[in-house]
Amino acid sequence: MLRIITFLSCLFTLLFAGAVHAQDDDPKGEITIEAIPGKKTAIYSDGSTISWKLKVKSTYNVRQDGKLSYDILTDDWKKVWSGSTNVRLGKNASKNFSVRFPGQKAGIYRVHFNFNLSYYDDTVRRVVAVDPERIHTELHKPADFADFWAKSKDQLAKVNPDYKISEVTSKDKYVRTYKVEMRSWNNVRIRGWLTIPTEGRNWPVIYKLPGYNIPMRPETDKPDFAVFAIDVRGNGMSRDIVAPENERYNVTNIDNKDLYIYHGVYMDCIRGMDFIMSQGPNLSLNTKHVAVLGGSQGATLAIMLAALDKRVTACTFELPLYADMHDAYTIGLSFPKTTWPINRFQEYIKAHRLFTPERFLATWDYYDPQNFISSIQCPILMGVGLLDEYCPPRCSFGMYNKIAQGVQKEYRVAPDKAHEMNFDYFMFQLLWLKESLRAPN
Repeated sequence: MLRIITFLSCLFTLLFAGAVHAQDDDPKGEITIEAIPGKKTAIYSDGSTISWKLKVKSTYNVRQDGKLSYDILTDDWKKVWSGSTNVRLGKNASKNFSVRFPGQKAGIYRVHFNFNLSYYDDTVRRVVAVDPERIHTELHKPADFADFWAKSKDQLAKVNPDYKISEVTSKDKYVRTYKVEMRSWNNVRIRGWLTIPTEGRNWPVIYKLPGYNIPMRPETDKPDFAVFAIDVRGNGMSRDIVAPENERYNVTNIDNKDLYIYHGVYMDCIRGMDFIMSQGPNLSLNTKHVAVLGGSQGATLAIMLAALDKRVTACTFELPLYADMHDAYTIGLSFPKTTWPINRFQEYIKAHRLFTPERFLATWDYYDPQNFISSIQCPILMGVGLLDEYCPPRCSFGMYNKIAQGVQKEYRVAPDKAHEMNFDYFMFQLLWLKESLRAPN
């Protein structure tokens, strides 16, 4: 019995010592990595070396050994070059690494930095643009595209808008706020918010278009403008008749180009412009200076509206959702996990066997913003997040490069942002709007 107790005691001691040793072999800490492009904007010229600096800081109290490997891939995940270097990182140490990739032709590229160390494994993913103004993508524009939208505008013009404007109480003494109602395509009632500075008159107008399922709110932070923010059908206040589930919004009636929800949505945007033009003089709005603005879905709406309605005098948008749907569909499917909104379209296609990818793209050819953009004649500002998975930068630039010659245009990128832009961009956009609309009066 004594021998058994002694044996168990020794075994326990060995197991305990092994556990302590195992804990010692798995030290705690963290590693932070700051990836800095050689070009601040992460935009490189055709054929030039693509350089990055990695600032690595370790809080581990042990030395780490291993490897840093780095890859450059196309935006649809095809590897084009790889390299590696050995890493020795001291305890509680910092170290910088310089990585250089060979030059590439015009396009969008993923750069991956893979750290495989003694107690740490991680991958830092970034994106670079090479000569983005030389990215060219195929145009898929139906022969009857212009006729389709001309007939749609004619049908909209036959709908009595029946405008209703009611002032609402606001705690902001610097603006007057109005709720606006009107009838649009198929006699659907839609609504929006209009804010006008309380002092002054003849205000230039920012016409703000909504992102995907983003309810609009009164805009009170732009003192140099009147702002009209519209809720298109199925969005925010405009869900009386058309009210699809959020996840089904962009597949509503997608199997019919005439009944597709965006047919009415696009017409709603034009009806909002009708409101500004017809009611503006009574509300001290300067109808000769109207800029359209939108992000994501709102970017697509802004492009379409500036193309179909020459009363728009400036167009600014960021993160243009749905641009170049043919390429966007291919890129979206190339991800390890299919990205939104392509996954939503793919789910619909799989659930409706007769609705093929070819039929899907044939419908979207009537709604793709790249098929509108060459008709815009007013100044254009575009914002792109290089890490955006929803709106592939290749598609944004492919569309941007289809703007007609002679049109004033410029773009800004956020190299470290995905489906968003940074503060600097929005400050620049505001100054751009003031210049484009000559505000204040």
